[in-house]
Amino acid sequence: MGKVFRETSKPSSSSSCSASASPPTTTSTSVTETVNGTHEFKITGYSLSKGLGIGKYMASDTFNVGGYSWAIYFYPDGKSVEDNAAYVSLFIALASEGTDVRALFELTLMDQSGRGRHKVHTHFGRTLESGPYTLKYRGSMWGYKRFFKRSALETSDYLKDDCLSVQCIVGVVKSRTEGPKIYSIAVPPSNVGQQLGMLLESGKGTDVNFEVDGETFAAHKLVLAARSPVFRAQLFGPMKDQNTQCIKVEDIEAPVFKALLQFIYQDSLPDIEEFTGLNSKLSSTLMAQHLLAAADRYGLERLRSLCEAILCEHVAINTVATTLALAEQHHCFQLKAVCLKFVSMPENLGAVMETDGFEYLKQSCPSVLTDLLQYVASEHHSTVSRHGNESILDGGDITGRRVKQRL
Repeated sequence: MGKVFRETSKPSSSSSCSASASPPTTTSTSVTETVNGTHEFKITGYSLSKGLGIGKYMASDTFNVGGYSWAIYFYPDGKSVEDNAAYVSLFIALASEGTDVRALFELTLMDQSGRGRHKVHTHFGRTLESGPYTLKYRGSMWGYKRFFKRSALETSDYLKDDCLSVQCIVGVVKSRTEGPKIYSIAVPPSNVGQQLGMLLESGKGTDVNFEVDGETFAAHKLVLAARSPVFRAQLFGPMKDQNTQCIKVEDIEAPVFKALLQFIYQDSLPDIEEFTGLNSKLSSTLMAQHLLAAADRYGLERLRSLCEAILCEHVAINTVATTLALAEQHHCFQLKAVCLKFVSMPENLGAVMETDGFEYLKQSCPSVLTDLLQYVASEHHSTVSRHGNESILDGGDITGRRVKQRL
């Protein structure tokens, strides 16, 4: 009689482990926060607004916070008839479509005496029993019917030169759910400027040469034409230079032209110490002055703006007159206004007038002296109208030789 063999199955070790393992845990987070924005609302001619009528308001321009439009409403004769125009009212209102918009608010009447005793009503920085305020629909408001008693307001430091200043902060409540990041891919930063800089440095493929102050610089026509409308006309326009083996450039120093080329290729300012051998605010100012003139000459608006920003930061007694002359010659109205304000300060005016730059300013840009006198008058006597101030900033162009300090 033969033997009977029977098979018996045992659970494998892998199946027993999977049966006993804990299920995977996933996580997510609900984040609730506010998107904040601030708006300043100035009310000039307050005395003329009296008698406007109860319930009649003066509204600010609309401003956007958290995806919604808002506006500030000021009622000079109050919002409610029962108050009989004894109070001014102040509200913030939802000015766009929306339902159940939850937000925090802060309304501040600014103390204009400089002592900082502002009148503040705020939801921020304190526990709210019922949570953020909810606005149900467009036109919903939060604020105060009896914000301030008119008789007290008109004798307070909140009213100055018949002007009130209101600041409003809106914090729109937003919620989002964050889950785990499954993957992330690091994206390297752009290095096109570095690569073009290496192309310039290597000299490979150059097809145009410039002679500047005794030095020769090789470059690529297409790169120059792509970046500068002046180079584009010079190299490819109807009146293009026929001899590109050596184009002579006048009135620019070699370090400045080198820095100009680096900006054209790399879209960044060079290291000032590398180009001048000096590390000081004065050397930075001088380079920025020269580069500003070069940027204007070749139509490089971004370089021009960068130079203006540097010169605004480095305004000083011994350089401001030269910078002012450049601002006038190259139509840099914002830079001109900064220089005029600096020079017009009583503690600066005398010292600036003693500098060589101021002597040159008088000779090359005499109209600026008139602008300066008007600016001094407006700053210290408040007699120049707003239209007059605008005419200062829009002063006419007086073409003169450019101020050229050697680097």
